[in-house]
Amino acid sequence: MEQYEQPGAASEPENIRTDLFPAQALAARIREAVAQVVTGQDDMVELLLVALLADGHVLIEGVPGVAKTLTAKTLARMLDVRFSRIQFTPDLMPADVIGTNVFHPKDAAFHFKEGPVFSNIVLIDEINRAPAKTQAALFEVMEEQQITVDGVTYTMPPPFMVIATQNPIEHEGTYRLPEAQLDRFIFKINVHYPNPEEEFNILMNEHQQKRKHVLTTLKPVVNAAELQESRELVNRVFVEPKLMEFIVRIAQATRNDASLYLGASPRAALALLHASKALAVIRNRDFITPEDILSMALPVLRHRVALTPEREMEGATPDVILREILAKLAVPR
Repeated sequence: MEQYEQPGAASEPENIRTDLFPAQALAARIREAVAQVVTGQDDMVELLLVALLADGHVLIEGVPGVAKTLTAKTLARMLDVRFSRIQFTPDLMPADVIGTNVFHPKDAAFHFKEGPVFSNIVLIDEINRAPAKTQAALFEVMEEQQITVDGVTYTMPPPFMVIATQNPIEHEGTYRLPEAQLDRFIFKINVHYPNPEEEFNILMNEHQQKRKHVLTTLKPVVNAAELQESRELVNRVFVEPKLMEFIVRIAQATRNDASLYLGASPRAALALLHASKALAVIRNRDFITPEDILSMALPVLRHRVALTPEREMEGATPDVILREILAKLAVPR
């Protein structure tokens, strides 16, 4: 099969090649630091790094005890920015998340008290345990990075990233996330059990108390300015028009597949583009390839499509249908 042609003399003028070393070094520093605490889960860590560079929010789904929250907390500690954690519960109200106006008798006026969402990295544990009205409070801040309360708009400090977790097997006391909110996550990461070797290392590290020691000595390795610089470099990654057309064909195929009653939105196509560019940087390239797009397709799309009832009854999953769709598409070379 003909190999993908690298941008260079023919397809890309040399004067627009980008030095991506700062972004690559940033990702490497974070990955190395997280590896001191989290054993295994390399795919989850890589996707979190991609989302961080692509300025996206992440939904992590996995059974209890597979290091979802630990990984998110460790990533946040690697950044010299504000971090907050919100435990979602059925009685949580929107004001508990975004804040509310509080009356001060001293000056007989209302003052806005910020909620925990006013931070840089926001970890939401068990996001599907809060009702629809609380979920709706996140719509504006996740899309526009701002909060509007009583007609007054408050802008979030950059960078702003939501990392949410949920349990796929426990449904009592949970609520289905609205499609409008799911579409605001760049990725849905499915976290699986570690393999035997990784699980042995987890036990050994716990026995030797290595993780506790590392957690108490961890220091931030990246500041907000460095992260913003790296994100700007990611935006300059070269993309050939035929690869943008490939992304469009993927999105269109999900909307025309008989197994899906809800296909990918234009926001999904944009997310696939941004994620592919960030992945290229992590893999030491200033251009994307079809393989980058295919690698990002499932985590970007799996939570944005919905199966028909017939396919659900047959036991199909979004990943199965998406793989079938991707297998039918001609990959540009």
